[in-house]
Amino acid sequence: MNDGSRTRRLTSRLATQSAARGRGAARRRVRVSQDQGGAASQFTTRSKLAWLSAASTRIGTTLDLRRTAQELAEFVVPQLADAVAVDLLEVVLRGEEGDRRAEGAKLATRRAMAVKAVDALTNLEPDPVGEIIVRDEKHRDTLLTTVCLAQRKPVLVSRMTDRDFSRVASTDSAADKMRRGNVHSYMAVPLIARGLLLGSADFVRAGSSPPFTATDLALAEQLASKAAVFIDNARLYGREREHVISLQRSLLPRAAPHTPGLAVHTSYAPAADARGVGGDWYDLMALPGGRTALVVGDVMGHGVSAAATMGRLRTVARTLMMLDTAPDRVLARLDLATRDLEDDQVATCLCAVYDLADSTYTLASAGHPRPLLVDGDGKPTYVDVPTGAPLGAGVIPYDPLRVRVSPGSRLICYTDGLIKTRDDDPDTQFGRLLETVAQMPPQRLDDGSLLTALPGSDRRFDEAVLLTAASDDETPVRLSVWDLPPDGTAASIARRHVTDQLDQWDLEALADVAELIVSELVGNALRYGQGPGRLRLLQGERLMIEVSDTGPDLPQIQHADVSDEGGRGLQLINMLCRRWGSCRTPTGKIVWAEQDIPR
Repeated sequence: MNDGSRTRRLTSRLATQSAARGRGAARRRVRVSQDQGGAASQFTTRSKLAWLSAASTRIGTTLDLRRTAQELAEFVVPQLADAVAVDLLEVVLRGEEGDRRAEGAKLATRRAMAVKAVDALTNLEPDPVGEIIVRDEKHRDTLLTTVCLAQRKPVLVSRMTDRDFSRVASTDSAADKMRRGNVHSYMAVPLIARGLLLGSADFVRAGSSPPFTATDLALAEQLASKAAVFIDNARLYGREREHVISLQRSLLPRAAPHTPGLAVHTSYAPAADARGVGGDWYDLMALPGGRTALVVGDVMGHGVSAAATMGRLRTVARTLMMLDTAPDRVLARLDLATRDLEDDQVATCLCAVYDLADSTYTLASAGHPRPLLVDGDGKPTYVDVPTGAPLGAGVIPYDPLRVRVSPGSRLICYTDGLIKTRDDDPDTQFGRLLETVAQMPPQRLDDGSLLTALPGSDRRFDEAVLLTAASDDETPVRLSVWDLPPDGTAASIARRHVTDQLDQWDLEALADVAELIVSELVGNALRYGQGPGRLRLLQGERLMIEVSDTGPDLPQIQHADVSDEGGRGLQLINMLCRRWGSCRTPTGKIVWAEQDIPR
């Protein structure tokens, strides 16, 4: 073959290839133009795969059930349909499993969760999103959506007749809207994931859009299968979050005890994400002699395990506080208890004890954020409590701080979820909290508004606890304190103080029993506690008598034989009083007893 022939044949081949490329480009331009036309577009095999692949990134971006359903609806319109409605079963909305029953079972009420339509069909929405759909009795068994749910099979009506409108719409008025909107094609597919029926999705086309075909139905089934997995994940996530929050709330105090001289307000804000719920807690306890213990803690972890650990630590802390009024020693023992947990958990904790007698707080911190103290004029400052190691780290002891407060002041304790952000450093966060508190009126500090008032705070990934304690001079509490001599005259002096004070308080009816109680308490202090130290008499809801000493041993009721000369004093106190007890102090212990005040 000569060179001229080769040249002519090569030129002809190139021309043919160029023409083919031109025709392919023209076809691609036509497909793009059709895609831009909405539901009228015709998917090619490659565009189907690309569209379904995009669904994995545009549906299920959050673990919110309603948002996931709405993302499915928005993804479908206008590429596949002119309007779509996503319906979920009621049990799914409650976080329960979907329906596992066989085909033919009738499913009752469901709820429209998401609706999306092109501008020309926005009036097709028959029910507000989220409202329960109530079907007419005559339509209940003939609705195509009901058939789809009962048989778990898709339904396709390529060309709708006048009779079909009443089989598609749940009410006559909705059917009229579809007629006026020139709806002409319909299909419904069930949403099934892991064998569970979750709901259904209805698709319609109207106007100049071509009718649905079997290919469109197959494409909708594949999309529904993908979306159902995302919806089921959101259901599982929502159920887990509700379970963790329920556990968390059940482990927190349900009612605040009477706290003499303090008005305590608490607030808890769960995280939006279930993975951020579980570890924060607070507690408040009325201690002997008008003292009040405030505890705020945060387990470093989330979920059910963190909530369970929180419950155990709160129980241990509560027990320890009833046996010891020194916060630093309570934290030291709580650290030992934390290390004994099998989960190897670590937690931060702030413990404060308010003493009504001298209006002071004694605070100790185990790696917890500093509390805020707002004076009577509304000026906030941070309380520089020595920060010890978190509980479970094994680094003790803890150093206490004693702070005297003025009338009308507030102590604000919180967990780090109140101020935590993903962008700012801790100094910026603490400065923002200080500025926000300075601008808020006292009543808003007490009602929990601070949980939402901080700019930039993100409650999505971490929960928060807020506790405010305001010194309250208007509380109907009377308190008298006397120092007793460390000799045999202490009992008679104590009886005289108690009798005189009860006369002044118009409680003479309690004097006889109170004299017997104080005699026994002072006698035990003289015999076993190296002499009495201080006598406190508190009248609140009940009358409390308290005697302190420097002895290390806590008293216990003992069995006394008939021939024994002693050992019956605590038995008498136990029979005459509502309750009694003892707890350690930094200098020794106190023994207390309560009497009911007659109405």
